[in-house]
Amino acid sequence: MADLNLQEIQDTLISVAREAGRMILSANPTDIATGTKLNSADIVTETDKAVEALVSTRLTKAYPSFSFIGEETYKPGMQVTAAPTFIVDPIDGTTNFVHGLPEACISLGLAVDRVPAVGVVYNPYQDKLYTAIRGRGAFLTLGAAWGLEAGKGRVSKLPLARNPAPLGALDTCLVASEWGNSRDGVNYEVKTRVFKKLCASKETGGAMVHSIRSLGSAALNLCAVAAGQLDVYWEGGCWAWDVCAGWAVLNEAGGIMVNGNPGDWEPKIDSRKYLAVRGAPSGQREVVEEFWKVVGDGRMEYES
Repeated sequence: MADLNLQEIQDTLISVAREAGRMILSANPTDIATGTKLNSADIVTETDKAVEALVSTRLTKAYPSFSFIGEETYKPGMQVTAAPTFIVDPIDGTTNFVHGLPEACISLGLAVDRVPAVGVVYNPYQDKLYTAIRGRGAFLTLGAAWGLEAGKGRVSKLPLARNPAPLGALDTCLVASEWGNSRDGVNYEVKTRVFKKLCASKETGGAMVHSIRSLGSAALNLCAVAAGQLDVYWEGGCWAWDVCAGWAVLNEAGGIMVNGNPGDWEPKIDSRKYLAVRGAPSGQREVVEEFWKVVGDGRMEYES
């Protein structure tokens, strides 16, 4: 990694993300062709495909020796290797995009040795840009949509709190999770059981978390944890392109990522099961272990 110019790579990813963001904003979801992949909750649009084509063209031209994995061009059997690899979701939050809910983003990550090294997550609707380079911190830039002069965004280091509070037990936490698009079988049973236990009262054996949030985008959920706006994000079923960029941001903001199933403190980038915890001076390990007790013996079985 030492011989890679990660700052130059990040600058390229930011430029590509902003160009892709303009493409997303120019699309009218009610007028574009929409199809499904797995089922009615697994949506793809012509804009997803067009954005990925743009990103792929720009990045392969700039870095022809790098590998590339994108959601819309992924084929079964493709794996993240140790080689520098761009891992891309052209629109993370396609369902939100189709419904006009402004919680969607482009997620551009670079993994080296199968570890997130650079992350750029851009929500063009809200002009929020999350960036991170391994070892150099994570940042949120708010742009012109926030009334700021063009080209002079307000940059904040993540997490947003100057002195993040220690993490308490789960009953003090705001948790994020998603229903996903696989809604039957063992994985659905595990999710619904864990959701119920997280929300249930202490008197009934539940964890009584403050609440559960679903932003509809894995990348934005991870960035919200990195920012300290969410305490925990539990996920099963998403892919490397959903988490690579956000994972880089989370790491650089002092957060940690472990496996969504109990026992694995060092998940692979394509494990498909994740538990993210915000940066805090204390309490991270304790929250993970308490969450794993909620998950219990019922394991999610998503294939890598």
